Amino acid sequence: MQEKEFNLLHEPWILVLTQEGETKEESLLSVLEHAHELHCISGELPTQDVAILRLLLAVLYATFTRVDVEGNRGKITNAAQALERWQSLWKLKKLPIEPIKDRLSLYEERFYLFHPERPFYQVAGLHEAKGKYNTIAQIISDVPSRVERRFLSMKSGNEAEMLSFSEATRWLISLQAWDYAGKKAAVVNGNKDGGGTGWLGKIGVVYPASQTLFYTLMLNFVMLKSDGNLLPYGSPSWEDNNPPMPGKVERIPAGYCDLLTWQSRRVRLFEDENSNTVKGVLYSYGDIFDKNDMLIEQMSGWHLSTQGDSKGHFIPNKHQKERGMWRDLDAILPQASNSTDINNHSPGVIQWLALLKERDLILDEMIQLCAMGFHYGAMDAKIEAMTADMLSIHTEVLTQLGTDWVIRITNILQLTENCIKQLSLLASDLARACGDSDSQQHKAGEGSGNAAKAEAYFQMDLPFRKWLADINPTQSDPDKVELVWIETVKQILMQLGEEMVHRSGEKGITGRVVNKRLYTAPSALLKFRSNVIRTLEKGG
Repeated sequence: MQEKEFNLLHEPWILVLTQEGETKEESLLSVLEHAHELHCISGELPTQDVAILRLLLAVLYATFTRVDVEGNRGKITNAAQALERWQSLWKLKKLPIEPIKDRLSLYEERFYLFHPERPFYQVAGLHEAKGKYNTIAQIISDVPSRVERRFLSMKSGNEAEMLSFSEATRWLISLQAWDYAGKKAAVVNGNKDGGGTGWLGKIGVVYPASQTLFYTLMLNFVMLKSDGNLLPYGSPSWEDNNPPMPGKVERIPAGYCDLLTWQSRRVRLFEDENSNTVKGVLYSYGDIFDKNDMLIEQMSGWHLSTQGDSKGHFIPNKHQKERGMWRDLDAILPQASNSTDINNHSPGVIQWLALLKERDLILDEMIQLCAMGFHYGAMDAKIEAMTADMLSIHTEVLTQLGTDWVIRITNILQLTENCIKQLSLLASDLARACGDSDSQQHKAGEGSGNAAKAEAYFQMDLPFRKWLADINPTQSDPDKVELVWIETVKQILMQLGEEMVHRSGEKGITGRVVNKRLYTAPSALLKFRSNVIRTLEKGG
């Protein structure tokens, strides 16, 4: 029989970054007790960090929606109580650990990584008919399963074949949140296909972060829905008295706590008893549900679908590969997506942050908005890329005071995009001036145009982030701030246009007649400049 080993409440396993810039491991209870002294969770990947952050949030919900900061019983039943409970925690400037310990001690047996009946986030006795299992490298997001492809990974060779108990725990939690789709192990009484990615893989994660882990947790500890009613808190997975079975189960999440600790996979880790490491893993599909209208999720924006089986339902926004977070601010800022457009909802955590600021419950001026996500390959069957982005923004921008600013920001983003499109027209004209055939002109213009637009967004990335961070709705002059960005756009695009013309060389200067019209690089540049200036003036 499997012995009890490695209790997550007391053994160090969460990698954190201290205020002094050092990395160390903390137990679950320790990281919550010292959250006010720590900067952030800092594991192997940002996607792993947000999965662990959600686990810690589930602990807060499981505790402080049932007892107050002193541990006295008091279940939250209305919005006023919810705000009062949140504010009492915020005023302490640290998490009271005794109520948390009291709550988690009731389920201490369920926090063992290895346990004969209830191993954490796993199914006891899960097995394949012939007793086979996979190498533990299969649950490490940035390690390819094929050994010969590991030369660009953080782990390689034997290091990817054996994990310490602490590493295995971190990747186990990440697996439940982000695992790719496709066929899984053929476990007895299990399901090897059907269910897609883990829950976080189906959404575009957005959340606020602050200077300490305590503040980050509290800013994400959403107590109310956007309509002012109580968020359905529910219970975390470890409080379910029915042990998970090997088979897949289609069910609706019983509250946000359930969603934060969602068991999308049936998993079993295999220990190497000689070295006290984890050597193998076996897993198949677990709990599944339809993503449509799952609006209790607070870390994603939503939009009304107009296509396919989801038509007429709200589905989660997803991040686009190689696209900066700032380009999608209109889907994140609450006033932009909620005041006039009922078909879009900004993330609940952002609306919660706006509510806290509106009611003067937080005094923070600057906040970090984080975007996180994996991008999967064909049929979501492999991980191809990762989004990990961050923006600094003044919290007043999120309030009613910032409404006019949000309108300006979203208009400026659209104006910027319209100006950048002029690079494609310039590329087409240059291709006509230099090209040898119609098909080559099209390919050359399209290719160089896309490359130029990508370069424009790249060059505007840092300036826009600084420009946004400098906006203070209580002090900044809107017209002057807008003019600063318009001049930045003009400067960057004019320089890019000149570089494109320079690369066209002698052929571009001489030009070429196409359909009885002479195309030259100098005339194309003049047209481009005129179009950019006209677009900026019209937008202004």
